[in-house]
Amino acid sequence: MTTSPPIFAGLTSPFPRPERLIAATRDLDRGRTTPELAEKTFVEAETELLALEERLFTNVTAGYFRWNDLFRPIAETWGGFTVGPLTRWLETNTFFRQPILSSTPHRAAGAFAARLPPPLTSRAAVARVLLPGPYTFAKILENRSGDSELQTALTLGRLLGEEVRELHGSGFHVFQFSDPMLVTDPPEPPADESVVQAYRSISNAVPAATTIVWTFGAGAGPALPLLDRLPVSVVGIDLTDTEPETLRPGPERLGLGLGIIDPRTTLAESLDDTVGVVREALRRRPSASVWLGPGAPLDLLPARPAEQKLLRLSDVRHTLLREGVG
Repeated sequence: MTTSPPIFAGLTSPFPRPERLIAATRDLDRGRTTPELAEKTFVEAETELLALEERLFTNVTAGYFRWNDLFRPIAETWGGFTVGPLTRWLETNTFFRQPILSSTPHRAAGAFAARLPPPLTSRAAVARVLLPGPYTFAKILENRSGDSELQTALTLGRLLGEEVRELHGSGFHVFQFSDPMLVTDPPEPPADESVVQAYRSISNAVPAATTIVWTFGAGAGPALPLLDRLPVSVVGIDLTDTEPETLRPGPERLGLGLGIIDPRTTLAESLDDTVGVVREALRRRPSASVWLGPGAPLDLLPARPAEQKLLRLSDVRHTLLREGVG
């Protein structure tokens, strides 16, 4: 009798800010409210989402509402960086401020940790820490440091490993590295080996941590040979972009992350169809564990439809737990 793998689920990106939080931050920028009242709204929104996550999922994030984009917390806390111009994020209608690297980067102990949502401190054991993947990070920044892109990726991997070590010491165990350019612009040799080495720095920092590489934006099939070489716990792919038929078996040690919620549409996914797609993916790529979540960042959507999609994500997980994945 085949044993079904453990099935986890959770957010894979910041959650869209609810309308009242958008209004509060806008009012703060325009001097129509106080920092204290805006902070109260942040705390209320984080607490409400955290309660929903704890009811639905195995990992929690508290929404990362305070983050303007994935790269800003590092660009504003690591030495060598400044925050640059608004830049389009992949092929979406969302933007980030491009980090500008002027010298070899270095980190300050505790600075990035202070940017995590405050409620996560008491939920560290079940929290998911979101971080940029070293390859994507190296490609999206404006590099004025004099170091090559390959060397920069290696340096970023080492520094991200140091962040993981520090956070793991504070009780955090699950770390997700969003690295979409591994599939949208896969590295060719010798850059691919630099990516492996960058992730090895992260893995070696805390071998006991759960490390997730999350990809989206293009079909993952062509990148699987590289993804399978990464010394991580879980490789995540977006089933909106990746047909299950393109999957192949990977190393037995690897878990499989499946992006089964599409933030490019407000329409809810079909429960039966989504469960069927997950089963087909796992038939072609049996895995040590299964991690379900939104594929691309969920903050492409307004908060209300995003919340409905979280409910569907939970339904899929519980259906698979009840009926099995075979």
